[in-house]
Amino acid sequence: MTVLLYILLVITEYRGQVVFNGVPVPGATVTVTQGEKKFTAITDSMGAYVFPDLPEGTWAIEIEMQGFVPLKGDTSTSTWELKMLPVEEIKAESAHNEPAAPAPAPAAAAANTSATRAPVGAARRQSGFQQTEVIESNNGNNGSPAPQPGAPGPASAFANVSQDELNQRAADGLLINGSVNNGAASPFGQSAGFGNNRRGVRPLYTGGIGVIVDNSALDARAFSLTGQDTPKPAYNRFTGSFNFGGPLKIPGLIKNNGPNFFAGYQRIQNRNAVTATGRMPTSLERNGDFSQSLTALGQPVTITDPLTGLPFNANIIPAQRISPQAQSLLTYFPLPNFNGNARYNYQIPVINAMRSDSVQTNVNKALNQRNQLFGNFAMQSTRTGAPNIFNFLDNTRTLGINTAVNWTTRPTQRFSATFRYQFSRFSTRTTPFFANRLNVSGAAGITGNNQDAINWGPPTLSFAGGTSAMSDAQFSFNRNQTHTVSYSSFWNHGRHNLTFGGDIRRQLFNILSQQDPRGTFTFTGAAAGIDFAGFLLGIPDASEIAFGNADKYFRQTVFDSFVQDDWRVNGALTLNGGARWEYETPISELYGRLVNLNIAPGFSAVSPVTGNNLVHPDKIGIQPRVAFAWRPIATSSVIVRGSYGVYRNTNVYQSIAVQMAQQSPLSKSLRVQNTPASPLTLTNGFITAQGVTPNTFAIDPNLRVGYAQNWMLSLQRDLPAALQMTATYLGTKGTRLPQEFLPNTFPAGAISPSGYIFLTSNGNSTREAGQIQLRRRLRSGFTGTLQYTYAKAIDDAPLMGSGQVVTVTQGGASIAQNWLDLAGERGRSNFDQRHQMTLQAQYTSGSGVRGGALVSGWKGALLKEWTLTEALTVGSGLPLTPVYFLAVPGTGVTGNLRPDATGASVYTAPAGLFLNPGAYRAPAYAQWGNAGRNSITGPSQFILNASLGRTFPRGDRFNIDLKVDATNILNHVTFSSWNTIVNNAQFGLPNNVNAMRSIQTTLRVRF
Repeated sequence: MTVLLYILLVITEYRGQVVFNGVPVPGATVTVTQGEKKFTAITDSMGAYVFPDLPEGTWAIEIEMQGFVPLKGDTSTSTWELKMLPVEEIKAESAHNEPAAPAPAPAAAAANTSATRAPVGAARRQSGFQQTEVIESNNGNNGSPAPQPGAPGPASAFANVSQDELNQRAADGLLINGSVNNGAASPFGQSAGFGNNRRGVRPLYTGGIGVIVDNSALDARAFSLTGQDTPKPAYNRFTGSFNFGGPLKIPGLIKNNGPNFFAGYQRIQNRNAVTATGRMPTSLERNGDFSQSLTALGQPVTITDPLTGLPFNANIIPAQRISPQAQSLLTYFPLPNFNGNARYNYQIPVINAMRSDSVQTNVNKALNQRNQLFGNFAMQSTRTGAPNIFNFLDNTRTLGINTAVNWTTRPTQRFSATFRYQFSRFSTRTTPFFANRLNVSGAAGITGNNQDAINWGPPTLSFAGGTSAMSDAQFSFNRNQTHTVSYSSFWNHGRHNLTFGGDIRRQLFNILSQQDPRGTFTFTGAAAGIDFAGFLLGIPDASEIAFGNADKYFRQTVFDSFVQDDWRVNGALTLNGGARWEYETPISELYGRLVNLNIAPGFSAVSPVTGNNLVHPDKIGIQPRVAFAWRPIATSSVIVRGSYGVYRNTNVYQSIAVQMAQQSPLSKSLRVQNTPASPLTLTNGFITAQGVTPNTFAIDPNLRVGYAQNWMLSLQRDLPAALQMTATYLGTKGTRLPQEFLPNTFPAGAISPSGYIFLTSNGNSTREAGQIQLRRRLRSGFTGTLQYTYAKAIDDAPLMGSGQVVTVTQGGASIAQNWLDLAGERGRSNFDQRHQMTLQAQYTSGSGVRGGALVSGWKGALLKEWTLTEALTVGSGLPLTPVYFLAVPGTGVTGNLRPDATGASVYTAPAGLFLNPGAYRAPAYAQWGNAGRNSITGPSQFILNASLGRTFPRGDRFNIDLKVDATNILNHVTFSSWNTIVNNAQFGLPNNVNAMRSIQTTLRVRF
């Protein structure tokens, strides 16, 4: 980083600035000469000019600008102060520059033309790009003919440019998608509204029709984790769209001066194929015969009789000991479809279907010069069908509506105010496969869970050892509404641009659903040595359930206001400062149906309390923000930028309220472990255990909303060859972040009261990052950006990565292992990616002479004006936590315990694995595991996407856009994460694979 910063500061090139009364002057012509050599540049919007790689020696300099006295000097001066010509001379100069019929100029005039000022039009066309024009005088050696006596003299800074060079610049400027801005980079560039470039009269109405298609025939086969030749299913994706807009005219009602409107419609029909991989019980295992079963390391398994503590004879469970409930549920497990090892033996293609219809409209009307109305309406309907590895097909329907009306008034040219009302509504209905169809739990003889028809289906079965978990979606019907009233204003006062405003949002969350009405049984192997053996015996190692109080009506009001001042101090310094205040009321329930635990000091006793206002509001939400941009040296391209701001997490209360509404005494909720005192069975597995609270969640009533402090400092400098380099330092400090732990739990057991997750806001985080960016400006049809980032992020709040709170049915590594040592959770953040490199590039064919600008005929028509883009991302892996899948003693919580580290490298893996199982072992008796949170680095990331497109103009009114997009164009296999459950058969294997190559084609007609 230090070396790169040094390079940024020491690269030599001559720069300067042209000002008038301290104000930058854009568009001035700057010419430097040394003997026969001449270079010309045009000042940019900051009045700055640059001559990269100017040869050594003294150079004469001349600065010209219409209406100002020409300045002369040498390169020892870098700041130039213009002086205005007298009014009479300005009038005479304007008259002299008016167009006249072309006439031959005398030789003397031609000889003196080089000192004539360039027309202001040419200068200003050049100013936006600060492009240095290299001009060599004709000396007979450059291949260009010398000026002939009597020939008309040049009238611009391009006077001595050879014809080849002019052609090159014309091609570079004009043949990049026909861009007016790029056209301005050449002496021939004109805006499309001037001179001979004026196009035909545009129609009042515009629109477009487009389609996007993709088919399985063009896509690569999904990667097989098992190496099996899984059939590739046929599928297709289609998107069709139409839009139309213009002035609204209704005969007899609206004729002239009507409002402008826009309407669009989009239809999506997609079928996506993925490969589902898992492990299903074998025919022998289904009958209780584990004599042929092996561990992930190839060792024979041992199953134990829970009644005697002794191994079953020959590792076979007698048929009379197999639970009828297990036999009933086994019918939903498919048989293995290949003879795999202990890791995988089942793989099928799965197709997800999605249909979506979207409509969008907007209307705007200028009432007069000071008032304007604008309104919009959007609606989207989506239907999806998603099967799982058990072929349980769940359907989801969503319907969203969003509409708003705005009134903008401008009482003066420097002040405007906008008033806005917005309404949105979004509903989601999920229907599980078995809802209103088959009561799987009831037919199996499982009691204690919800038996309503909409909640029919199997209980969730979770296995620690690698057998695929059986689950199905939960029924839900949620309707959310938001009403927003907002105000914002803009005020220009001298060099200050002030914006201020505020919003009030009223949010209604109407939820009809249960968190876990059918319940969850977890099998860790604690009862019988092997998890699936425990299932056959009908003895779960843990269970949990949550149902009741299905209809919930949450209400919340959100307030915010802001003020910001953009202060242009001078031509070299801009300051931006302001503050934002946000306050979200804790969510209340319309009928006061929320539950929290009243906890005694030291967590010695708990008692439920119901109603609203159970969480104290956090009204101190002031967030100051400042930023600056500074050019320390007027003649240099170095720009220093910096900022600091506080940003508040505004989405914490909804997930909390959902859990508070699903607690005893309003509903049945518990999470328990199988113990001799409270034995669990598949028949009767949802029972309250002694010492375990019937509540599974509680929150600190003094919970505070978390916030992050972000700061940034960057240094930017231009380099030769149209390059620009930027070095950036970024920092983040998170405070009051959410933490969750299990009070009164210990490695040897739990003490009463226990069994509930407690949420606090005492976490914190830090992130430091250094970033280097090299950007090439658009030149000869090519532009690109290369960026490298090195970052490090640590925290003791694993919830912060997702911004959500763990729900009753999740658990996992987001809950602290040791509630008395929360500092022990400090480790790499979930999003801590140490290294990342991105490369984005774009090339347009037929740009510049070397790029084929002068190619004509059928070759030119075929090969020119194609745009190729690519986006490459390469990065190190994200951190993962090793997990020892066992219930926390005395509770039914699983997934947050960690193993002991043996000292062996986790990356020295045996053949067929990516992680070393020998790096971990079960925690020592009555001890927490010493392996660190997020101590494993996941698989590296590699993404390369590309696209090729072109626009075909058809006259003045029609354009046809053709584009082909390819994701993962190299068909490179990239794994998303590893399985890090150390007592799982798939430990050290990939969990899943990112999508393989996919190609889609877009065709759009615009008019």
